[in-house]
Amino acid sequence: MEGAQESPAESGSSVPWSEEPAGSAKVPEVSLSEESEGCTRPLEATPPKLCGYLSKFGGKGPIRGWKSRWFFFDEGKCHLYYSRTAQDANPLDSIDLSSAVFDCKADAEDGTFEIKTPNRIITLKAATKQAMLYWLQQLQMKRWEFHNSLPALPAAHDAALAGNGPALRLELEQEEEEEEAFLCPVKTPTDLVGVAAAWQPVHARPSALQNISLKHLGTEIQNTMCNIRGNKQTQGANHRPPGEDSPLSEETQREEQPSPPGPGAPGKDPANSSKSSLTTSLIRKAKSQSNTFPLFSEGLMRNRTAQEKVLALEQQVLMLTKELKAQKELVKILHKALEAAQQEKRVSSAYLAAAQDKDRLELVRHKVRQIAELGRRVEALERERESLAQTASLREQEIRELQQHVQLLLDKNQAKQQVICKLSEKVTQDFMKAPEEADRDFLSQQEKMEHLKDDMEAYRTQNCFLNSEIHQVTKIWRKVAEKEKALLMKCAYLQAQNCRVESKYLAGLRRLQEALGVEAGECSELLRQLIQEALQWEASEASADSVVLSPSTISEYDEYGFLTVPNYEMEDLRLLAKIQALEVHSHHLLAHEAVERPLRERWATLGELAPSAELKQLLRAGVPHEHRPRVWRWLIRLRVQHLQAPGCYQALLSRGQACKHSAARQIELDLNRTFPNNKHFTCPTSSFPDKLRRVLLAFSWQNPTIGYCQGLNRLAAIALLVLDEEESAFWCLVAIVETIMPADYYSKTLLASQVDQRVLQDLLLEKLPRLMAHLGQRHVDLSFITFNWFLVVFADSLISNILLQVWDAFLYEGIKVVFRYALAIFKYNEEALLRLQDSLEIYQYLHFFTKTICDSRKLMHIAFNDMNPFPMKQLRQLRAAHRERLEAELNELEQLKAEYLETRAAQGPAVPEGSPSEDEGEAEP
Repeated sequence: MEGAQESPAESGSSVPWSEEPAGSAKVPEVSLSEESEGCTRPLEATPPKLCGYLSKFGGKGPIRGWKSRWFFFDEGKCHLYYSRTAQDANPLDSIDLSSAVFDCKADAEDGTFEIKTPNRIITLKAATKQAMLYWLQQLQMKRWEFHNSLPALPAAHDAALAGNGPALRLELEQEEEEEEAFLCPVKTPTDLVGVAAAWQPVHARPSALQNISLKHLGTEIQNTMCNIRGNKQTQGANHRPPGEDSPLSEETQREEQPSPPGPGAPGKDPANSSKSSLTTSLIRKAKSQSNTFPLFSEGLMRNRTAQEKVLALEQQVLMLTKELKAQKELVKILHKALEAAQQEKRVSSAYLAAAQDKDRLELVRHKVRQIAELGRRVEALERERESLAQTASLREQEIRELQQHVQLLLDKNQAKQQVICKLSEKVTQDFMKAPEEADRDFLSQQEKMEHLKDDMEAYRTQNCFLNSEIHQVTKIWRKVAEKEKALLMKCAYLQAQNCRVESKYLAGLRRLQEALGVEAGECSELLRQLIQEALQWEASEASADSVVLSPSTISEYDEYGFLTVPNYEMEDLRLLAKIQALEVHSHHLLAHEAVERPLRERWATLGELAPSAELKQLLRAGVPHEHRPRVWRWLIRLRVQHLQAPGCYQALLSRGQACKHSAARQIELDLNRTFPNNKHFTCPTSSFPDKLRRVLLAFSWQNPTIGYCQGLNRLAAIALLVLDEEESAFWCLVAIVETIMPADYYSKTLLASQVDQRVLQDLLLEKLPRLMAHLGQRHVDLSFITFNWFLVVFADSLISNILLQVWDAFLYEGIKVVFRYALAIFKYNEEALLRLQDSLEIYQYLHFFTKTICDSRKLMHIAFNDMNPFPMKQLRQLRAAHRERLEAELNELEQLKAEYLETRAAQGPAVPEGSPSEDEGEAEP
């Protein structure tokens, strides 16, 4: 290869450098002797120059990107110069390769490589990968030749150096062979590198504006002017006869002749020096252009044909057209910069022309705001740059890891290659063996094959046996699992039966105690001891039961904090509560496998909630504990989405802190009365009382018409226990009072509540006529019991699991659910009420008979099946009729009250006969 076989002497002396004055660009000059030699010998014999087009990554802002540059190497100084085009007179900048390092990353874009100097990193891109390798190899070679080139020695040492010539040449040849061992010489891409590359079209040339170097704007303008002048001179030279020399060449020869230094040289007129300075500068630039690029030497011009000249001129016209377009865009940019400067000038003029300091201060403030905005943008860009830097560091770390992984794979591949080679050698050796050894090996291999067949058959038999064993073990495991499930169900059934037996035992003790009374002292004392032992909760027995099977124990508190057996003062009530807890636990155990597990599975598969008949049936059956908060929040949002506003609850709390509400005192009194059998409201360290206070105060400000009514504390407390969030509990209370219940349900007159009690009486007469006839004969008024049911939605009446099941359907269907369950409660206990004959006993039983309901499934079936039909239209008609009668009664009562007050006022105070009046007492002395 030509580039790889250059000797250091040839490469080091081919292009000498001329020193320019300070401040001017440094460009290489071609000596006259070499120029003349180039004219006489053909182009192929000329040593190739390292030059060509490369893309350089640089710029700032919107014009940052790849820019096409013409690169040429200076062998005297080991510098790589570059300009925008091959015809530019002055280079834009240079790269010092003497201390540079070259890098080519595998993950970079094809043809991309880096030159790292101590001051900066230059990213370049060749048109092809071959061109990139050629550039890297040549730059390495040039750098090596520069560092190994010997300095000029005195004449005395030439003889000594001549003797070491062959040894030095041999050493250089060895070094070249060592370099070729790493990377073979790359074939020169003649269409991309060298003098001919200047006439080739540039690959992926960027836009003209993007290709301009704003950093070296002065050099760009000088090169453009010089190119325009050089084109005019070239066109004039093309019209001269072939034998006539160009004036430019004459000027070049004249310029190369030595001139006397200093401005006072003889034959030089100082006055004319300024006039001819422009001409001299242009001639020097034309000479520099010709010397910088061997492309324009006379020898090459003479060797080209007419067709090549036409193609060159067309290419030059195209490049100049693009250059003109780029210059126009540059002029536009400069116009914009001028407009910005004029705007600044106008602002400054306005500042100076401001008559008052206030106007100047406003202008300064406007500028300060602009500066602050720019500062914020800079900070945002800086943060973005830091984030990108972090991302880049992470990517580099990933690349290093991948490189290590690739290296590991390469090592593995090399090891496998070695194994393959060894096996191949072994196979070759086996084939080279004698026929007898081959036969002997064949027999041994055949024998081994037979043994392997036997082993395979044995393994096949063992596999079949193991498969059958796995199948049998799986069947046994399934049977054991089914048996375990059956035993668990049997255990649950036995535990339920045990709870029932225990409850019957306690009920029998109670009845026996009532039957004996105080007749037998010893028997009554024994019965009292048995009842006390039955009521005691022994932790040791509970823990022992929990070891055997966890469902057997009855915890002291349920999952919402309510006491399973309330601590009543009367022993009979505690005994009844214990009996009811056992019954509830028994029903829970029996219904767990058959009812609750399928219900939980249905709720688990239910996706996004939407009103439907299926959801209605699921809510009536009750929501599992783990799904209830989510379902309640959806139901509440469905009711109050037209009332909700962001930050409404917090605004009400702030208003309550700023001003004390008139209902605050009554709220404080009712806080201690809220669910005394719940640990969340009785524990001193609990946060629920404070949450309840804030919810009730916020509602009093939300609905000033109602403010606060006794019973609202229980509604809010139930919502807090389930939702555990103040704001959700607040909106639940709003949904019940303002959307589900009638408008004046919690007003001062409780008008709608009284109407619903009369509606309930009519429904009881319709659905349960025998029970109502029995209660009517004993003059029992059920409104004393049922009024509180409707006011607090059974919050004080039913046990927690049945109560929350009622609320699940109530929040979805409305007040009709309360009527259904009220009728169902009386139906559930109808036979027990019919057995009671005394009105006092009936009232006593009505005060606690809701706590005796244990079977929630039976109660739900009565409410939604046995009470049908239950049309809402009938409910509205009954309400309207009773409301009209009740309002008439209230109006009549108000009239009677007014008449009484008028009569009392007309009669005046009555004085008994014989008693002195106040006037007489004052008349006495």
